[in-house]
Amino acid sequence: MTPACCSSPGFVDKRSGFTLIEIMVVMVIIGIFISIAVLSVGVVRDDRAIRQQALRLSTLIEMASDEAQMQGREYGVELMRTGYRFVEFDPILLQWAEIIGDDLLRPRSLGDDMEFELALEDRNVLLAEAPADMTVPEDPTERDYSDDYQPHLMIMSSGEITPFDIRIIRDTDQRSVLVSLSPAGEMEMQSSDDETF
Repeated sequence: MTPACCSSPGFVDKRSGFTLIEIMVVMVIIGIFISIAVLSVGVVRDDRAIRQQALRLSTLIEMASDEAQMQGREYGVELMRTGYRFVEFDPILLQWAEIIGDDLLRPRSLGDDMEFELALEDRNVLLAEAPADMTVPEDPTERDYSDDYQPHLMIMSSGEITPFDIRIIRDTDQRSVLVSLSPAGEMEMQSSDDETF
């Protein structure tokens, strides 16, 4: 039964639903929240990518050090602006050579939006875009040993490794991870927000 107040001829029912404008405002707000969530997930994923690169580099250096000590070999690491490669010293030819056929110590590159900064003994090192040429003249009399190739980091069979500070930087927002090896041989990784891992 309809109430008496609602049956009068001039009555307008005010119990209507949402207006189109109210629905559109709610949709815009939901869209903003979704965008923020997607961007946040992207940043977390990218931070994870930087950390993975730092962990990979430090792990490979430690593995190369273990192998150098077990096999009595000398290894080196050459860094480029966006990649790195391991090399080994040939005691017969007295020169450095690229490592062939070792999948673990193969040349590697960073992601498209990441790059290295290197400091040795508190001095910044200018990194090249491409690996250096390691070829030497076949005739020993033409060889100038002062021009011979040298890697940035030495990984010696004695267990010693050149102390270093390697920073992996993401270009888009300048977030970074610093991989450091102290003179005492302690490896440490620290993100740009001062988190050590």
